[in-house]
Amino acid sequence: MITVGRPVDILATARAQVLDQGIGLTEDQALQCLRLPDERVDELLDLAHEVRTKWCGDEVEVEGIVSLKTGGCPEDCHFCSQSGVFDSPVRSAWLDIPSLVRAAKETANTGATEFCIVAAVRGPDGRLMAQVREGVKAIQDAVDINVACSLGMLTQEQVDELAAIGVHRYNHNLESARSYFGNVVTTHSFEERWDTCEMIRKAGMELCCGGILGMGETVEQRAEFAAQLAALDPDEVPLNFLNPRPGTPFGDQEPMSAIDALRAVATFRLVMPRTILRFAGGREITLGDLAERGVRGGVNAVIVGNYLTTLGRPADEDLAMLADLKMPIKALARDL
Repeated sequence: MITVGRPVDILATARAQVLDQGIGLTEDQALQCLRLPDERVDELLDLAHEVRTKWCGDEVEVEGIVSLKTGGCPEDCHFCSQSGVFDSPVRSAWLDIPSLVRAAKETANTGATEFCIVAAVRGPDGRLMAQVREGVKAIQDAVDINVACSLGMLTQEQVDELAAIGVHRYNHNLESARSYFGNVVTTHSFEERWDTCEMIRKAGMELCCGGILGMGETVEQRAEFAAQLAALDPDEVPLNFLNPRPGTPFGDQEPMSAIDALRAVATFRLVMPRTILRFAGGREITLGDLAERGVRGGVNAVIVGNYLTTLGRPADEDLAMLADLKMPIKALARDL
């Protein structure tokens, strides 16, 4: 008689593989976590918290962002109200250097260690690169904070220049799984984004690369996306949740459910046990009062204050939440 053994429990496997050995889940294993029933999500979150504490430590990294160039982007990212292709209420605008420095100072005053300059463009032209060059220097002269940038797709020459002027980290999201990318963007390819990310890593800057969940992708594609991010090996993964914006193709979508968002946060932590996993846009809409549970489920970084075109939680509320959770804010580290 053939005896069929009990199926192996994915959380037991994850505990042995990820928590004990620091080896991230595979795509298939991630899919099993994403399919866990609601009543087991707390177990999943608790395990993700243990993994984060063991392999990343207790500290939480805080970051602020500001838009140097807002709106008027020629790309058709279906979630983005900054696209000039859609009839959205965001209009093109530029921020001057004194305002940029003031925003960096305000960010530093929250205890943040990172300030990211963002521009809504396919990639930077000469004018934008000149303004970034001037802005980075002005911030470095005035504020003790790491400067990051998110300026779209880059050439090798632009990558080398950003590294030379002291940009600490570069953000360029893959946005979604390769198999779903064509449903999100049609004006450029997944491979073009991937190539910029590879150049960033090779130039010695830290790579920040994540995306947006809840854009209509399947659970299988969420697992695929987590595995593709892990293969790229970014220093930081910002997790955004779709906040449907009026006038965009995704404007009528229902926000992702809180339980699915928590399942995804914990699963991404188990796929990438040593990565900075950052709560970013849309968490206020998707998680609401459960944001604290998400932070206790594997997240070890947050963006404080407002985002590019949407309101976030006030910085003091996030800082109070971290204090209540006894999660120390990471201090600014400088190379000696």
